[in-house]
Amino acid sequence: MLTPQGLYCPAGGFHIDPLRPVERALVTHGHADHARAGHGHVLATAETLAIMAARYGENFAGSSQAAAPGVSLAIGHTTVSFFPAGHVLGSAQILIEARDAAGRLTRLVASGDYKREADPTCAAFELVPCDIFITEATFALPIFRHPPAGAEIARLLQSLHLFPERTHLVGAYALGKAQRLIALLRAAGYDAPIYMHGAIEKITALYQRFGINLGDVRPVPARDGRGGGDLPGAIVLCPPGALQDRWSRRFADPAHALASGWMRTRARARQRGVELPLVISDHADWPDLCRTVVETGAEEIRITHGQEDALAHWCATRGLTALPLHLLGYGDDDAAAVEETAPGAATGGAAS
Repeated sequence: MLTPQGLYCPAGGFHIDPLRPVERALVTHGHADHARAGHGHVLATAETLAIMAARYGENFAGSSQAAAPGVSLAIGHTTVSFFPAGHVLGSAQILIEARDAAGRLTRLVASGDYKREADPTCAAFELVPCDIFITEATFALPIFRHPPAGAEIARLLQSLHLFPERTHLVGAYALGKAQRLIALLRAAGYDAPIYMHGAIEKITALYQRFGINLGDVRPVPARDGRGGGDLPGAIVLCPPGALQDRWSRRFADPAHALASGWMRTRARARQRGVELPLVISDHADWPDLCRTVVETGAEEIRITHGQEDALAHWCATRGLTALPLHLLGYGDDDAAAVEETAPGAATGGAAS
């Protein structure tokens, strides 16, 4: 059911990704529009708990508990278990099972955010059969069909080859996207140092502590004062908001790139002043949203944050009961990156 705090499960006495502090929260992943500080108790994967601690401090909740993948836990009159969502490190879908008065079992899956494309920096999406499926709808319009991420990385490397004197400044969200780009570059054979804006360093170090091999990654060094542009021929990752910040002017004739599913639309790229739009998303595109809805076997679909009405209509044409939840407070990754692009963050750290 919907409450002012967000999705609530009365049978278990917990909220899922609550928007405001609650007594008991189950959190799907570490992006700021899903994982917030101040709850009495948080249940999430070990990786998500570590991300929350890195972002909000060790005392981000009264208490916390790590959920191991696929292990069932009894909460109230429900049983819950976490399964990989393929979105970012530690992201999970939450399966909730409960029986009614007649003993009939209902399986509900709250997906959080998810993607089906392979990602070397997080566990792959695991399909969980259910009766009710709560799906995101960030890119739930037929126009959004993401190309293979490797092909977009090839475009970035081709630009670097054509313009070796320019710094390639790539906007990427600090949690998930930046680390995925680094891993994809390494998989494509790029072994030079990759430089990071200060806002990306902490989460990247956390990924490395969890065993994600990212090769030679370095903070952007302090300016040397010799004049000219810094780091010619290098790839530098920064939060999207830093692309237009004064900080970006220090580099050698910077080529501005932005990695996002929203780069599928030219208007978005022009609006952000992006020279090299890279269509790389950590969300499912339209075909994968539709495929996932069908493959879960769910007869009831609940749709959150995104193009809810379009996906609800698609479900209805296939005889599925679909209901937009119209949850407020969730957004795309721009919303998740608020603290990374706030004044001060865009020029902070070693890069300032």
